[in-house]
This record gives sequence, C-alpha cells and structure tokens, in this order.
Amino acid sequence: MVYYHDLITGQSWQVLQNWQKEFEFVLIGGWAVWLYTHGLKSKDIDLIVDYVQLEKIRQKYDFSKNDRLKKYETRVNQISIDIYLDYYSDLGIRISDIRDYTQSVEGFIVPKIELLLILKQTAYMGRKISLKGKKDMIDIISLLQTDDFSWDNYGQLIQQYQLHSYVNSLTELLNSHTEIKELDLNKHHYSQFKRKLLQNLRI
Repeated sequence: MVYYHDLITGQSWQVLQNWQKEFEFVLIGGWAVWLYTHGLKSKDIDLIVDYVQLEKIRQKYDFSKNDRLKKYETRVNQISIDIYLDYYSDLGIRISDIRDYTQSVEGFIVPKIELLLILKQTAYMGRKISLKGKKDMIDIISLLQTDDFSWDNYGQLIQQYQLHSYVNSLTELLNSHTEIKELDLNKHHYSQFKRKLLQNLRI
C-alpha cells in the first residue's frame, strides 16, 4: 500500500528514529497510525513535546512558530516536523489529557488507538477536501480495521469530551465512499465493512 513515495517515507522514518534517540515525545499523526496498522506510511512527523524538550530541539534545529495553527515547525532535509505544546496547541483534546492516555507501541509513546482516532478525526474535519485530508480519511478507516480498536472506549471518550458531532462526522465519512482502493477495500468488502461499523456507531 503506497500513498507517498517510498523514498520520502523512508527518509521520514529514519528521521523519526533518530529523533527518538535524542528527544522525549508523544508521537501522533500518520506515523502513530502506522505503528498500529502497518498500513500507509507517513511523509510528515507530528509530535507532542514539553517545554524542556522544545528547548533541546531549539538548540539543535531551527524552527518557526505558527501562531495560526498553534504549533512549531521545523524541517530535516525534505521532512516536515510539526511540534505541539502543552497550554499552546489545540488538538481538540487537552494535551495533558492526551499524555495521560498513551501507551508504548514498538518503542514509541503514542495515544491509545481510540484517542488517536479522535485526533485523526479532528485533523480530517479541518482539511477534508485536501490531499492531507484524504490521507486522514484513509488513516481513520485503517484504524477502524484493527482488532485493537474498542468501540466502548471510543464511546467513553466521546461522552467524556462531549464530542457527539464526531459520531455524525464518522458516519458521514463512511457513507461518502463506496471503496477504499488504498486499503484494498473493493465495493463488496467496503460495503460489508461499513455496515458493521455503522451498527457499532448506532449502538
């Protein structure tokens, strides 16, 4: 399954592994999804760090502050890295809460899968008509295909953070497609898959 060129995703993965050795962070975004699904690889890197780690990054890399999107941005060669901070960034759920709902997957600290889905939904709703929005959509479907995903846990998060519109958004997303070629879901398989998911959403 290929979405971005293998050369770019390979470079991105190498940068991510190097940063893991240097800094402490919570990995979010496409690479966090990939750790759960081993589906589509990512091109960009998205991290949550604290201010101590931000200072360590600043000492080694030039970065800029994006006040509109409430994040810091840097690049390593062709790879874009977005950095999100406590008390500054807005990911739809408080970053302190995200930190409390994490686990280790293949050596990386990532949000638990149900919270990661919600973070992906937040990103998707903000850019659904763009190329990145399509990648968000594929990542969302990919997470829902995993055996690890718990509808009970997802429902509890929806209730806790009053995100009932996310259920409607997910229903709309599922109904707006008839197949997902990038995930080898043809019309028949996608129809079966969608029917099962919609049943869980109604519950």
